[in-house]
Amino acid sequence: MKVLITGFDPFGGESINPAWEAVKLLPDEIAGAQIVKLQIPTVVNKSIQKIYDSICAEKPDIVLSIGQAGGRFAVTPERVAINITDARIPDNEGNQPIDVPIFEDGDAAYFSNLPVKAMVQAIKDAGYPSVLSNTAGTYICNHVMYGILYYIKKEFPNIRGGFIHVPYAASQVVNKPATPSMSLADIAASIEAAVKAAVENQTDIKAVGGEIH
Repeated sequence: MKVLITGFDPFGGESINPAWEAVKLLPDEIAGAQIVKLQIPTVVNKSIQKIYDSICAEKPDIVLSIGQAGGRFAVTPERVAINITDARIPDNEGNQPIDVPIFEDGDAAYFSNLPVKAMVQAIKDAGYPSVLSNTAGTYICNHVMYGILYYIKKEFPNIRGGFIHVPYAASQVVNKPATPSMSLADIAASIEAAVKAAVENQTDIKAVGGEIH
């Protein structure tokens, strides 16, 4: 089995992106699966294209993208991506799409076909905070998650794919009082636990993952 794991370059004025820094710390094999690591740009369309090209070249069984969600306290596997980019800030090349569909011929939304609740439980069992997220936002993280699931639906039906948001790294919150963070080692360990669960669980567990609001 092969797992393609992507992480973004820094954006929004940050000097690092904990997503890519943590991905780099992952072992080259998890639960018997080969791990392929790919840095992607925080840029509309180019980010999706780079993943698509890597899928074609590597032929992975699982595609998992990791992104920064500054302000979140936990590692959060995402349940769903929606077909819209509504960028609050420009991307790394100055693009700022407002209410633009990601793919004109795509569905309104796609659900991850990874065992997201099993991944949440595995992260918690490893000793790290995790909850299931029901929104990946409307910026490049959602953009990429939607792109992965779009291509799974259109071209790669045997691949499973999804997205995980991670908190700021500790070094990023030195001047952000009361902002949650995790060490890069803990973020990497959380991702490793999630990947292990994805490799070992073809179907998801039955567990509460919903929210009241």
